[in-house]
Amino acid sequence: MPARTAHTYDHRMHVTPPLPLLKRVPPGAWVAVAWCASAVFTFLARLRLPGEEAPSEQVAAQFFRWDGLLILAIACALALVAGRQLSRRPLTALALLLTAAAFVTTNLAVGAIQSAQFLAVDLALYFIAASRPHRTGVVALGMSLAVLVAWLAVRLACGWGVGTLAGLTVALTAVVSWLLGDASRRTREYAETLRVRAAAQAVTDERLRIAREMHDMVAHSIGIVALQAGAAARVVHTRPDAAREAMTAVETAGRETLAGLRRMLVALREADRSRSPGTGPSSDEEESRLRPAEGLADLDRLAAVTTAAGVRVEVSRRGEPRPLPADIDLSAFRIVQESVTNVVRHAGTTACRVTVDHRDGEVVVDVTDDGRGQGSTTDTGFGLLGMRERVALLHGEFSAGPRPEGGFRVTARLPLPATAVAP
Repeated sequence: MPARTAHTYDHRMHVTPPLPLLKRVPPGAWVAVAWCASAVFTFLARLRLPGEEAPSEQVAAQFFRWDGLLILAIACALALVAGRQLSRRPLTALALLLTAAAFVTTNLAVGAIQSAQFLAVDLALYFIAASRPHRTGVVALGMSLAVLVAWLAVRLACGWGVGTLAGLTVALTAVVSWLLGDASRRTREYAETLRVRAAAQAVTDERLRIAREMHDMVAHSIGIVALQAGAAARVVHTRPDAAREAMTAVETAGRETLAGLRRMLVALREADRSRSPGTGPSSDEEESRLRPAEGLADLDRLAAVTTAAGVRVEVSRRGEPRPLPADIDLSAFRIVQESVTNVVRHAGTTACRVTVDHRDGEVVVDVTDDGRGQGSTTDTGFGLLGMRERVALLHGEFSAGPRPEGGFRVTARLPLPATAVAP
């Protein structure tokens, strides 16, 4: 598999299902549909429909005249232009819709703008309040109410009759539409805040777990250093060669431990690792501290346990195996472990393949299956995020996503330090 940078695969990390059919329709199209529906309703209300003795509304003198039809055509053109402008210039689109509503109302010989003529405006108010900043939504609501008030004020100034109750009803529907849109925006922002916090917490938890594992590795190395140093002190005078070998082992363990610490701790961000007062480690945490660090040598045991659970794991190794630094060995094993766990939980298959490829300067682990191709993308446990974080801390490359031929693949490339590369 050719080398690629980690960000090349970011678009494969999250498999997003397609939007429902209705949500694919842009807001401007819904506004245009609402305007057309209101125009048809207005026309039908002034006809005597089957079963009626008379039309529900009286027809104004200019309703079917050329000037009335011209005004209707202009209003419809304004509404359609508003639908196209709604996503880019919401306030301009709303102004066009309000103008169109006022134009159509002049044809109806009524005292106030009717609810049918304000339907498209209400829908535009909802979309503006739901998708735009709060200030933009407030301005849009103010524009709508101002037009309603101005309509009634002009008719009163001219000595014409007004429909105060109808105007109040239309104003109420506008306010309700804005409130619904604003509530939708706040809910979406709150959900996004929770998602960001959960992702950040997942990264912090993963890094704290890595830090605990590093603590285990360092403690193990320091124990070896203490034993070897003690042995060297006891035989330094009687067996100088044995003492020299022991001190060489001390030097090797110290260098490996320092290299692992440097790679890992430099990349870890500062986080709050304090515990709540009065809480101690659980029995599982205490047991995990007492276990020796795991590595790729434990893959056969992992495969046997997973196979016994019902999913056959085939492990293959390529290249010439070499001793790996403890942090790289542990991270590679954890990535395989998490990937196999995701296969058991989500893939819906009975087998998967694990490949460990020892190359010059790097070790590559690859886990594939022939399941549904979902991996852990639907898992709320942030499994992929944790694996990517591990690889990033070791300056490696990570990819995860469905395979073209079906199934799912997780690949991690972990570079080796110069001291671990065979000459």
